[in-house]
Amino acid sequence: MGVAGHNDPLLGETTCGSLLQELQLIWDEVGESDDDRDKMLLQLEQECLDVYRRKVDQASSSRARLLQQLANSKSELTRLLSSLGELSISGVIPDKTTGTIKEQLAATSPFLEQLCRKREKRVKEFADVQLQIQTIRGEIAGTLQVGDHLEMPHVNEDDLSMKRLNEFLFELQALQKEKSDRLHKILDFVSSVHDLCSVLGMDFLATVTEVHPSLNDSVGAHSKSVSDETISRLSKMVTELKEEKVKRLGKIQALASQLTELWNLMDATVEERQLFDHVTCNMSSTLDRVTVPGALALDVIEQAELEVERLDQLKASRMKDIAFKRQTELEDIYAQAHIAIDTSAARDRILSVIDSSMFEPSELLADMENQILKAKEEASSRKDILEKVDRWMLACEEESWLEDYSRVCKVCYVTLLLSPF
Repeated sequence: MGVAGHNDPLLGETTCGSLLQELQLIWDEVGESDDDRDKMLLQLEQECLDVYRRKVDQASSSRARLLQQLANSKSELTRLLSSLGELSISGVIPDKTTGTIKEQLAATSPFLEQLCRKREKRVKEFADVQLQIQTIRGEIAGTLQVGDHLEMPHVNEDDLSMKRLNEFLFELQALQKEKSDRLHKILDFVSSVHDLCSVLGMDFLATVTEVHPSLNDSVGAHSKSVSDETISRLSKMVTELKEEKVKRLGKIQALASQLTELWNLMDATVEERQLFDHVTCNMSSTLDRVTVPGALALDVIEQAELEVERLDQLKASRMKDIAFKRQTELEDIYAQAHIAIDTSAARDRILSVIDSSMFEPSELLADMENQILKAKEEASSRKDILEKVDRWMLACEEESWLEDYSRVCKVCYVTLLLSPF
């Protein structure tokens, strides 16, 4: 029994041989038969084979897993390279026959990690570009309000090549240019609306924000709506405001013409006319030259309309004075020309015309102006005759004066002769 746990002195440690030797010593000591010994040795050998088989199976399974892992790694490398469009560097992947499996895995892992990091970066670049593209498209289509945020788009990781990324970047650049062009167009429209509202005396902010709230001055240029609808509505608003400007300018010019005519009819003073200089200054202006703020405001038009109405009401009463003033001028011309006219009948005719339902002041005054012009022409044609008559009458007056003077002198002389000294 003293041999139990015996160590081989040559090996210095327990081995299969030393244990078998120890087992045989035990069997000798016990007195096991050869058959029993053979059975136990066969059993021992079978158990050893089973242990080896399990170990071989485990090693084989481990090798298969490593091979699968290596194949997966190489497949993933190939997929990533293909996705990133970098197949040209596929030659750096170690060949499956080069080195041990673990060496091949160790050599492949750094490339795999590098490409995974590159893929993550590329995915983020794609997502950022695609998000910008979707945002600008939404703003142009009007389906996305300014300031709204979209979810990060799904990126197709099967194609992360620079070629594909450049295509997206080119599309983004084109959309950014289109957005910039639209923004300039909108700002031009907004400027036109501002100028038109200023001339028409309208509230610019209230008017322009009817199209879209982002057109407010407080909103930055890059935050303004650039949708098709916004551009269309702004264009329509500019057209409507221009039409309103044309309409109001026509009304202002008509009122200015009426005021001028009434002032001329009633000999209005310069001070009276100056009160409406802001109206009459646009009487012959073209549409583009009317730019003064409030020049075509509704209150200006209303002011002018009220003044025309007031002057119309005064016109009938003042026309008598004006017509009689013209008649007096006509009579003076005839009197200076020594032409006899029926002044009473002429004044009665003026009153009759003014009181009639068909009275038109401008026609009456035009008729009187024609009469005055004709009277002046007739007086001018008689000028030579009148001058001769005047000289003759002056000579007659001088002759009469001399006769009177001579008569007085004679009387004085006789008186002096008859008077006693």
